[in-house]
Amino acid sequence: MISSTVQQNFKEAVGNLSPAYFALVMATGIVSTALFLFHFIEFSFALFYFNIAAYIFLLFLYALRIIYFTEQIQEDFADLAKSPGFLTFVAATNVLGVQFVLLQQNFFIASWLLLAGMLSWGFLIYSFFVLIIIKESKPPLEKVISGIWLLIVVSTQSVSVLLTQVTPYLPFPESVTLFVSLNFFFCGCLFYILIITFIFYRLVFFTVQAEQFAPPYWINMGAVAITTLAGSLLMLHETSWSFLNSLSVFLKGSTLFFWAVGTWWIPLVFILGIWRHGYKKIPFTYQPQYWGMVFPLGMYSVCTYRLSQAIDIPFIEPLALFFLYPAVLMWGVVFLGMLRQSILLFTRKSA
Repeated sequence: MISSTVQQNFKEAVGNLSPAYFALVMATGIVSTALFLFHFIEFSFALFYFNIAAYIFLLFLYALRIIYFTEQIQEDFADLAKSPGFLTFVAATNVLGVQFVLLQQNFFIASWLLLAGMLSWGFLIYSFFVLIIIKESKPPLEKVISGIWLLIVVSTQSVSVLLTQVTPYLPFPESVTLFVSLNFFFCGCLFYILIITFIFYRLVFFTVQAEQFAPPYWINMGAVAITTLAGSLLMLHETSWSFLNSLSVFLKGSTLFFWAVGTWWIPLVFILGIWRHGYKKIPFTYQPQYWGMVFPLGMYSVCTYRLSQAIDIPFIEPLALFFLYPAVLMWGVVFLGMLRQSILLFTRKSA
C-alpha cells in the first residue's frame, strides 16, 4: 500500500515537472550512440534499454500532467522562457529513433518515432512562434532569451538526422525524403544564426548573474553540433541523390563552418562554468537543465566522428573519442544527482 505521503510527493513532482525533462532521453540517447560508434557495445546497449524505459515513463508522467495539471501546462507554454523546453520531446523522440536504427537496425520503430517527431515538431514550432507574435505583452529580451531557445534548432535538426538515416526504408523515393531532410537542415541553420545572435547580444551587452548562466547555455554548442551531424549525414548519402551530390562543396563548407563555431564555444562555456561554480560558489544542485549540458558533449563527440568520415579528415576523429569520456562522466554525475533528488523527494515528509 502506497502511503499518502508518497502519493502527495508524487503528485507534487508531476505538477512541477519541467517542460524540458525529455532532455534526459536526448542526453542518454546521444551518449549511447557515441559509445556504440567507438565500440563500447555493452555500455551502449545498457543506456539504450534505460532510454526506452525513461522515454515511456516520461510519456506517462506528462500524460498525467496534461490530465491533472492542465493549468500549469498552459502557464509553461505561455512562458517564453520555458516553452521552448517542450521541444525536448521532439529531439528525444528522434534521438531514440536513431538508437533503434544504429543499435538494432529496427527501421520500423524508427519510422514511427520519426512520424511522431515530425508531427510534434510541426505543432510545437508553429504554436510557439504564433504565440510569440500575437502576444500583446512581451517581456524584455534579457528576461526570456537563453540557450533553451536553441532547442528550436536542435529539434529541427533532429528531424533531419533521423529522416536521412531511415530514407532507404520509407515508402517514398529517396530523392523526396532527402529533399525534405535537406530543407530541415537549412531551416535549422537559419534558426541557429538568428537565435544565437540574440543570445550573444544578451550575454555581451546585459548583466549576467552567475545564477542565470545555467547549463542550457551549453546548447550554444550543442545546437551547432547537431547541425554538423545533420550536414555530415547528408554528405554521407550524396550517392543516393544526384542533386545532393551537386551540393557537395557547399555542404562540406557550411558543415565545417558550423563545426568550427561549435568548437569555438567549448572553451568559453567551460570557463564560464568554472566562474559560476568555482568563483561565484554556485553549488551543483541537480536540476533537469543539467541534461542540457550532457547532450552537447555527447553530440559533439558523435558529430565530430561523422564529420571526419564525411569530409575524409581522419585526424579529427581522436577529438571525438576525447569528448566521449567527459560526456559519459557528466551523464553519470547528473544521473546520480537525479537519483538522489528522487529519493529525497519521495522520502521527505509532507509539510
